Amino acid sequence: MKKDEVPYGSDVSAGSYACADCGYKYSNQSKKSLPPCPAFDANSHPKRAWKILSGRGDAAQDPYPNGR
Repeated sequence: MKKDEVPYGSDVSAGSYACADCGYKYSNQSKKSLPPCPAFDANSHPKRAWKILSGRGDAAQDPYPNGR
């Protein structure tokens, strides 16, 4: 089952992502951990996650495949 969102810090495949809280768009061209949103604020970003726009989301090697 494909996830719609992945938490900050997840190892993901290349693709495009949008902050699940504010919509900031981020493109990841290589497999690496997703950073926190640049506009992150604990009060306005309760989901602490990225919405998957393109790509496959969690990489097979993700240390947090079910979120944190």
